[in-house]
Amino acid sequence: MDDLHELTAARLRDLLRAGEVTPTEVAGHFLARIERADRGLGAFVSVDPEAARERAADLEREGPHGRATLWGLPVGDKDLWLRAGVPTGLGSRAFAGDDAVVSPVSDEIVDVLDAAGVVSLGRTTAPELGFPAYTEPLAGPVARNPWDPALGAGGSSGGAAVAVAAGLLPFAPGSDGGGSVRIPAAACGVVGLKPSRGLVPAGSGQESLGGLVVNGPLARTTEDTALLLEGMLTWSPDGRVAHPLTLRAPSARAGEYLAAARRGEVAGGGGEDVQGRFRLAVTTDSAWDDFYEISTSVEARAALDAGVTTLTGLGHDVEDLALEPAPSYGPAFRTLWMAGASAVPVDDPDRLARLEPLTRWLIERGRQVPARELAEALRALTAFERRLVAQLSRFDAVVTPALARTPRPIGWFDPEDPERNFEQQCQYTPWTSMLNVAGLPAITVPARWTDDGLPMGIQLIGRPGGEATLLALAAQLEDRWRWTERHPPAW
Repeated sequence: MDDLHELTAARLRDLLRAGEVTPTEVAGHFLARIERADRGLGAFVSVDPEAARERAADLEREGPHGRATLWGLPVGDKDLWLRAGVPTGLGSRAFAGDDAVVSPVSDEIVDVLDAAGVVSLGRTTAPELGFPAYTEPLAGPVARNPWDPALGAGGSSGGAAVAVAAGLLPFAPGSDGGGSVRIPAAACGVVGLKPSRGLVPAGSGQESLGGLVVNGPLARTTEDTALLLEGMLTWSPDGRVAHPLTLRAPSARAGEYLAAARRGEVAGGGGEDVQGRFRLAVTTDSAWDDFYEISTSVEARAALDAGVTTLTGLGHDVEDLALEPAPSYGPAFRTLWMAGASAVPVDDPDRLARLEPLTRWLIERGRQVPARELAEALRALTAFERRLVAQLSRFDAVVTPALARTPRPIGWFDPEDPERNFEQQCQYTPWTSMLNVAGLPAITVPARWTDDGLPMGIQLIGRPGGEATLLALAAQLEDRWRWTERHPPAW
């Protein structure tokens, strides 16, 4: 079939399970498409056709089985994740060539997705060590926006978003420590979901300082987003959850997210499916307002207004919300971000010199943070988390712009002044990191396209564990806005 990339991941899964296409055929189609279409876009750092075809052939011999939620579907490993025996550059010149990381074991998320039955085609591009909100590593390649290659794709899951938007993958997994799934999804006009802290077993826990990082899906449709999320909840082969720190046992949620995404409904307490009327709030306030000058562009406001108009027209109650000032947030978050960077395993002066100015600044500043200052920052952010959750608890979801500006030109973030660079990132993405701190789920969806043909999105924030509600709302918006019918020129 020549049009496999036109199909949703859910449709591909149905065809695979029905035997109408094989994992080898699907992998071959997308490998050929990457070969033709990825030149100049930078979605992939590397592609491994031989390993992908071997994996697909193995899956064909085994056949689909009960736990293989994503059997035969192609994805890419984010270039921050370790796959056993595969060199990983982490988007950095400090880990390029002979200095690449080669691990004897895979990261947990890689094992979980493999257990779900995926076929990895290669490694999707990420910025250096995943710190920036844009994907323009000096080690290359630069992830370019499929709607306009002169613009950036956002970060840090920039390559994943490009691959999905350009039809190089049906969906892609990413990780989100301050917006790294939602930012590139919004910039590239696809759906991006950051789950609640602890929902996805792999990657949850204390290995991420402050519990900021969670893994989540990027996809063109809401249903595909839910499908990949459920694949991320796969149990390990020995029957144990991949990580003990989970919000709720994954088996208790089997099919719940897909049902919400397909119907635009959420299961009621009595087991019935009800769309109902959700209580929603809308705000442009952010946790950075007291630290940096934050403004909402005309394009971002237009996207937000489109969201409010549509949601109101769907029968939901929508009211304005003013968030409480958070003067301690900015300093505390910077301290935490820098302290997290301090643990990067780069001590040799020569390798440290190969790091980009922003990364080197974060690491060097982080290594000067006293333990007391870090403890005070964590205390301040914990207090912020409790206040934010309490403020939003009256609502089923809260709506914000996804990004404060249109996708930024390549090179727009200051490459030489780290302090200015960090400020620019916060001004571009003021509504994302506060949800990592609070552990709340959030989804970004494309709301409209500018006159220049650039996607602009909105963000829906849920209650803890409220992914089904977010997926239901996203499905309702998708039904009205039909964003899947739009394709970038790179398609």
